[in-house]
Amino acid sequence: MSTETTFKSDEQLQTASYNDTIEYILSRFHQRHREQLEALIPLAEKLENHHGEREDCPVGIAAALQQAYRDLAQHMMKEERVLFPMIQAGNYAMARMPIQMMEFEHEEHSNALELLLSLTNNLTPPVDACTTWQTLYQGIGEFITDLRQHIHTENDILFARVIAQ
Repeated sequence: MSTETTFKSDEQLQTASYNDTIEYILSRFHQRHREQLEALIPLAEKLENHHGEREDCPVGIAAALQQAYRDLAQHMMKEERVLFPMIQAGNYAMARMPIQMMEFEHEEHSNALELLLSLTNNLTPPVDACTTWQTLYQGIGEFITDLRQHIHTENDILFARVIAQ
């Protein structure tokens, strides 16, 4: 059974090993965000290129997604190369400062999500929106849901447990 299907609830993550929790985060969220953004950016570019003349076509979604991708890629790299190995090695006291930085960056990511919601009229495409438009908004909605769950899993479960050590 894969790690992703192992955890059905926060309660299970609360008692899982740090290694299992981190593996879950990597497979369920880190890899997923990379895939999501790599698919969403070209859709947003296509939308802006094909419908940019429409008054109701949002401008800036592609740029916002590109910025989110850059920010998340850097953030996840810091977790993958520094923070998670520190936690796995049992260096909990040393992990506190990097955790604070990650939590600050999580707030910035949440702000980026609010920008996406604003640009997309709360993910509401026009009535006559094409398939690309609808697919883009659906994908952004899934990305937002996943990133919020990711932030919750790290801040409220993994990081809270490490800080309590």
